[in-house]
Amino acid sequence: MNFEHDPTDILERLAQLRLADAPTHGGRVLSYVYDSGLAELDELAASAIRAVQPVNGLDPTTFTSVAVMEREVVEFARDLLGGDSDVVGTVTTGGTESCLLAVKTARDVWRGVGSAARSGTPRLLAPVTVHAAFHKAAHYFGLQLDLVPVGADGIVVASDLIARFGDDVALVVVSAPSYPHAAMDPVAEVAAAAAKQSIACHVDACIGGWVLPFWDGVAPWNFAVLGVTSISADLHKFGYAPKGVSVLLQRGRDRQRAQFFATTEWPGYPVVNPTILGSKSAGPLAAAWAIIQALGTRGLAELAQSCARSTRAVRDVIAEIEGLRVVGDPVGPLVAVASDEAVPADRRVDAHHWADQVRAHGFLLQLQPSLAQSDGTVLPATTHLTITPVTESVLDELSAALRLAADEVRGTPAVSAEVVLAALPSEVGAALLAPDAPPLSAQEAAAILTMMGLEKASEGLPARMAPLLALIGALPASLTERLLTELIARLVEPTP
Repeated sequence: MNFEHDPTDILERLAQLRLADAPTHGGRVLSYVYDSGLAELDELAASAIRAVQPVNGLDPTTFTSVAVMEREVVEFARDLLGGDSDVVGTVTTGGTESCLLAVKTARDVWRGVGSAARSGTPRLLAPVTVHAAFHKAAHYFGLQLDLVPVGADGIVVASDLIARFGDDVALVVVSAPSYPHAAMDPVAEVAAAAAKQSIACHVDACIGGWVLPFWDGVAPWNFAVLGVTSISADLHKFGYAPKGVSVLLQRGRDRQRAQFFATTEWPGYPVVNPTILGSKSAGPLAAAWAIIQALGTRGLAELAQSCARSTRAVRDVIAEIEGLRVVGDPVGPLVAVASDEAVPADRRVDAHHWADQVRAHGFLLQLQPSLAQSDGTVLPATTHLTITPVTESVLDELSAALRLAADEVRGTPAVSAEVVLAALPSEVGAALLAPDAPPLSAQEAAAILTMMGLEKASEGLPARMAPLLALIGALPASLTERLLTELIARLVEPTP
C-alpha cells in the first residue's frame, strides 16, 4: 500500500513535536509525571502495551487476558489497601474516572429502589481541598457539592464535616492525602461517624494509595478503618504505570454492582460496562499489571523509601530558605510551599515568583492560586512539588535551584490582580467585573485572552505564570473558568 506520508517521516515529525514537551523523565517536572527512574520499567510497560495493542478492553469474555490482568491487579490493590474478601474492584482509565464512579455508585445506592427509593437532590460532602474530580462528578451526576472549609494547614476538622451529616448525604469524601497541601484528612473519625449514620465514605487515595502503605507515621486510612466504603488509587502515579490507569475498590459486592451500567434494550450486543468507557485500550492495564508483577510490594517499598528521603531533604531545604514556609505537616511525597508572612516584606519570597524563577533554572513546579473559603478565610497562594524516586538523582541540583531562585526574587511583591486588570481597557475590566455581566462568547473570551498576552497559547504558556495565577485567585471563579476554557479549547482548534 502506498501511504500518503512515509512512516519514517511521520515518526520524525512526532519526535520533533515531543521536543517542545516538558520532560517526562529526569526529575525536572515536579507534577504530572511520576518517574521511577528505572528505564527497565518503562521498557517493560512499552512491551506490555505492544502485546495487547489490538485488544479491546470492552469485553473480557472475548479477550480473556483482560479479565486475568484486571483480577490480579485488583487482588494486589485489595491486599495492599487492607481489604478482605468482601472488597472488590475495577481498573479504570484514571483517577477522575475512579472518582466519578465512586460518586455515581453512591448516588444510585442513596436513591435506592422500590419502597426505599428517595427523591430530591443528594449531597456530596467533602473538605474544600477535595480533588476537582469530585466537582466534576457532582456536576455530571446531579449532586449538590457541599464543601467544608479547612484550616491554614489544609486539614479539615472532623467535627466540621460530621456536623453537616444528614439523610441527604449520599457520600462523604476524605483524602489520603489531599493534593493541594498533602494534608491527611481525619479518615478514621469521619468514617466511623459516617458508618453510624449509614453514610457512605470514600477515601480518595489517588495520589497516596500506592505509596502511603510504605510511609512511616501515617494515621489509619484504608479498608482496615471501619466505615470506609470505597477507595480510589492511581496506578499511573506512584504505581509508576503509564497514563491512564487507576483502581476503584468498593466494600461489598452489592454496592459495587450499582457502579455498573447494563442494558439489553437495543438490537445490538448486550452492553455491560463497569466503567464509563465502553471500548477501551487494554494497554495501560497491561502495563500496570506488568509493573506490579515486576516490583511487588518490596519494589514499591524501596521506591517509596527513595521518595521519603528526597521529601525530607526538600523540606529541609525549604525550611532553610528565609521568606518561604512549608504549609502544614505534609504526609507523603508532596510539599506545598507558601510565602512566610512572619518575616519582613523585604525578606519575604512570593511563592509564585519563586516557582517562575525555579523554572528559569530548569525545574518546573506547579503554581496553585489562593482560595477564599465560605467562612471568609483565605488559603494562600502556594507552589506544589511532587517528589518521585528520580528526584534523588537530581537532589543537589534541585536544592541549589530552589535556594538560588529564592535569593533572586526575595522582596519582590506578589503580583496584584488589580495591576494586571489595569492593563486591560478600563471599559473591558469594568464589564468583566459587573455582577450582571452576560456570559462571554468565544470571540469575546479570545479577545480578552489576547489583551492578557495569551493569544499564542498554542506556542506554550508564558514563562512567568504568576500574573495569570493572581487573576485566577482574585477574579470570580465563573469568569476565570470561562477564560481558561477558551484558552484550552483553542489549543486544539484547527488553524483558520
